[in-house]
Amino acid sequence: MTPKKARPAAAKTPAPEAPPLNSPQLYINRELSLVAFQFRVLEEAQDDRNPLLERLKFLAIVGSNVDELYMVRVAGLIDQVDAGILEVGPDGMHPAAQLVSIRREVKKLLAEADKCLRTQLLPALAESGIQILDYAELNAKQLAFVNRYFTETVFPVLTPLAFDPGRPFPHISNLSLNLAVSIRDEEGVEHFARLKVPDSLPQLVPLRRPGKKAHKRPAKQEAFVWLEQVIAANLSALFHGMEVHEAHPFHITRDADIAIKELEAEDLLETIEEGVRQRRFGSVVRLMVGDDMPPPVLEILMQNLEVEASQVYRTKGPLALSRLMQLGSLDRPDLKDVPFPPAVPKPLVAASAEDDIFALIRRQNILVHHPFDSFQPVVDFLKKAAKDPNVLAIKMVLYRIGRNSPIVEALLEAMDGGKQVAVLLELKARFDEESNIEWARALEREGVHVVYGLLGLKTHCKLAMVVRREAGAIRRYIHLATGNYNVVTAHLYTDLGMFTCDEEIGADATDLFNYLTGYSAKKDYQKLLVSPVNLRDRLESMIKREIAHQARGQQGRLIFKMNALVDQRIIRLLYEASQAGIQVDLLVRGICCLRPGIPGVSENIRVISIVGRFLEHSRIYYFRNAGQEEIYLGSADLMPRNINRRVEVLFPLHGEELIRHVRDEVLAVYLADTMKGREMKSDGTYVRRQAAAGKRAVNSQVWFIEKSRNPAVGLPGARGGGGEDRKSRRAL
Repeated sequence: MTPKKARPAAAKTPAPEAPPLNSPQLYINRELSLVAFQFRVLEEAQDDRNPLLERLKFLAIVGSNVDELYMVRVAGLIDQVDAGILEVGPDGMHPAAQLVSIRREVKKLLAEADKCLRTQLLPALAESGIQILDYAELNAKQLAFVNRYFTETVFPVLTPLAFDPGRPFPHISNLSLNLAVSIRDEEGVEHFARLKVPDSLPQLVPLRRPGKKAHKRPAKQEAFVWLEQVIAANLSALFHGMEVHEAHPFHITRDADIAIKELEAEDLLETIEEGVRQRRFGSVVRLMVGDDMPPPVLEILMQNLEVEASQVYRTKGPLALSRLMQLGSLDRPDLKDVPFPPAVPKPLVAASAEDDIFALIRRQNILVHHPFDSFQPVVDFLKKAAKDPNVLAIKMVLYRIGRNSPIVEALLEAMDGGKQVAVLLELKARFDEESNIEWARALEREGVHVVYGLLGLKTHCKLAMVVRREAGAIRRYIHLATGNYNVVTAHLYTDLGMFTCDEEIGADATDLFNYLTGYSAKKDYQKLLVSPVNLRDRLESMIKREIAHQARGQQGRLIFKMNALVDQRIIRLLYEASQAGIQVDLLVRGICCLRPGIPGVSENIRVISIVGRFLEHSRIYYFRNAGQEEIYLGSADLMPRNINRRVEVLFPLHGEELIRHVRDEVLAVYLADTMKGREMKSDGTYVRRQAAAGKRAVNSQVWFIEKSRNPAVGLPGARGGGGEDRKSRRAL
């Protein structure tokens, strides 16, 4: 028997050649990545594991975020198209193509948001005793109440504005909700009027008087109707002798990005103040209407607002989803996240009456993790400095401080006490300009040295320095942070801060304030990474150092946590690190232009986005450094604007205990999150992470709360730790 000939071995399919690192296919468009983040926020509204009013809050946040997307990012793209700019970014998309793609994705987003509201949230609210009714659904008693409310409260506020040859089309303010009203006179001639829905009144009208108990209703029963529907049903009161034919709501978004010509400005404060006033007159970039608005009415709006069909969005649901935030004030703790008292870190607990905040800081560097740790020690640090007779000066950078700020009160008290107080108050903090202008004037009135910022740069770093006389010498106490000196957002955002009296950091802080307030051009900071001075060079050199360690067989490792990753040079270096075999974990809350999981380029890179109860805001940069681990915290995201056009600060952690804490009890916990974590695929989409079979799911933010209450809580994956994904911690 003739033996069979052996088949020739099948030729192996060669692995696809890795694209060059500047290839557009390796980069995700910045704006589309920002829209993708809104889908992750929407997922929190869709997730029935979240308390009901928190889900409604997330839906309102989607509406607010999309408004800002159009006011700033889309407005900028429209300007580029109008100017004929064809410049493309790393992803290769020109501005016109980006506008088309954004419109497509936003329409999907709004459709899903509307579906979530109609099919999930409204029925669930009704089951919980909270009804959002249409005007047509009101019973006789409710109608009588709401019509009386219209007559007594709403009617006096309304101002109908006619549009005809003698009266020009009225100005429509940014983000305003309006009614387009069609009316007929006695001769049957049709007229058009615009009526603004007053934003000074509740947008959801409660169907009982404030403070009145619902004695005859089941406990916790509430009902609301949209204000624009109440107004539309009572239009005849505004147009006597006319027939109201129809009324349709519409909502507009204007270009709100202030262009400040700083080099030409004689007074930056006045220039920015004027820019804020002009913001209301920016061009219209989006027109939202109900899906039942007839073409003739829409045509009037489009012509007079000067918008194209591509800028019109139709929706079935209520316009301006951000208005749903009103229901968050309802007294329904059963439908909200359980509040928790933030902890005071053990190193900040005085051991004796002699231990003040300065003595505690002299003992050791102290790390605080907000909102799980209280923000009050930061306020107390400044209040103590204001009263302490040995304190000579306080210097501080303020970015977003909000209203009724105890931080500013402490600075004013220090000024009254005869101390030198200098504040760099960044006026260009977008959408906080008016608040910051008010604070700047208040501080100046009391004699505080106020600097508004540097020409061409936005000052975004978070830094406070107290200069104190001690035993005939001068000691500097520093607080550095990833988040703003804002007592409100300190309860809503996750951030890290550090108290220190390290001499080299103190010297760096002094040099930085001299750079911000004077003409210092110092380039050689000892420990701080400062943009646009040395931050880029140092970050890039540390990534390259990790690649060199890997080449010598010393197991490189990078873990970066940030809000956004956009910078092409940094992304290329991370690709090079992956190609060298380094495991790279990126915790990126929002925009991420890097594509993970591409063979030959980024198969060693994992991107995780965590969206949960608190807004992830801390920036952490971990380098294994051949066992001599380094961690930097600070204000800078990895975006060209942060690295090139802002004053940012990254500061190092010193000491094995702090490094171990952030490595094992912060970063590892985030990497273990299988409830609020989403993992990015190479096509830019995200999938929710799942706990391994037989393992408990981990919610990192819940774990941080539990840890703040009970320091003995085990790590996720450890016995008693209530978590999974032990590999994430071991891999560190």
